[in-house]
Amino acid sequence: MDTISTSSAAQDESATYLAASPFTRAAVLARPCPVPAAPGVYGWWFREVPPGINTAGCAEKDGLTLLYTGISPSAPPANGKAPSKQNIRSRLRTHYTGNAEGSTLRKTLGCLMSDQLGLELRRVGSGNRRTFVTGEKILSEWMAENALVSWVLHPEPWVLEHQLISSLDVPLNLDTNAHNSFYPTLKAVRRAAVVRANELPVVPNPGVGGK
Repeated sequence: MDTISTSSAAQDESATYLAASPFTRAAVLARPCPVPAAPGVYGWWFREVPPGINTAGCAEKDGLTLLYTGISPSAPPANGKAPSKQNIRSRLRTHYTGNAEGSTLRKTLGCLMSDQLGLELRRVGSGNRRTFVTGEKILSEWMAENALVSWVLHPEPWVLEHQLISSLDVPLNLDTNAHNSFYPTLKAVRRAAVVRANELPVVPNPGVGGK
């Protein structure tokens, strides 16, 4: 395939990704679930934007702003280990109902809105995991009101994700997104939350995520 054809195909995939309809938390968690149990790339669209983010370059539609892109499964390990068996359905449920240890998106949102929502990252259980403890439920309630997700199916989602992060302004992404203007701020905020959590006593694991 020549360069022009490759570029055109990439533009078509990006357009399809941006055109996908966003679904609410309630819709994603409904039975039957509308999210396919298949590989794909998803996008998180927000009604309310966390503080400090310049969204001038972000994609917008219907009063929503695209801030984050993600995939499931991840790229196969280069060391020959078995590839992930996750799919976008299981991953989106984790983002909506899990905790900061298992969801980079939840950790980022909670750190950025710690003052606004009264959240604090803490070490739990054995001390090797960090979550917002009972604040995970508060975060889920905020996401139910403000965070919608869209998706497209793709046999190699890591390929499309790299293309999207390179071409779109998605300020909540960290991996391969050092070129984004919000990257230094987000990295510093998350790091400060981890340092603070490490200074505080370990708390009992409440045994629940953000359900």
